[in-house]
Amino acid sequence: MSSDDERERIRERKKERLKEQLGEDDSTDKDSTASEGTPSTPIHVDGSAEFEEVVESNRVVLVDCYADWCGPCQMMEPTIDALAAETDAAVAKVDVDGNQRLAGQLGAQSIPTLLLYVDGEPVERLVGAKDRGTLESLIEQYS
Repeated sequence: MSSDDERERIRERKKERLKEQLGEDDSTDKDSTASEGTPSTPIHVDGSAEFEEVVESNRVVLVDCYADWCGPCQMMEPTIDALAAETDAAVAKVDVDGNQRLAGQLGAQSIPTLLLYVDGEPVERLVGAKDRGTLESLIEQYS
């Protein structure tokens, strides 16, 4: 299966999940796997408790530590949005200016810093702007 076919399959799966969620009330199946409820837009995390909740409730999470004034971060924003929409990973965004303590706990000394969490544990760390293909491959490796 080509990577384009795989992306389209993931896109369709996410659309179906979203349709199911929108058609149902809050009594969704709590026993479903985390990837079935993966948000298709980035989750803006505000604080350690919210970060822990995102990491614990999603199997694969790409964490983007960024700042609004950061040029490379701005360049990566369309890629980050696309990864949230087109992969099975949840994408969490951490504003290092607004969440300095959390950024410090994550070890984000330069931005952008991208972390990949799988099953609640950090497995990869990337510093600096990265291309979409690199990030997609990394996510697919752990999905």
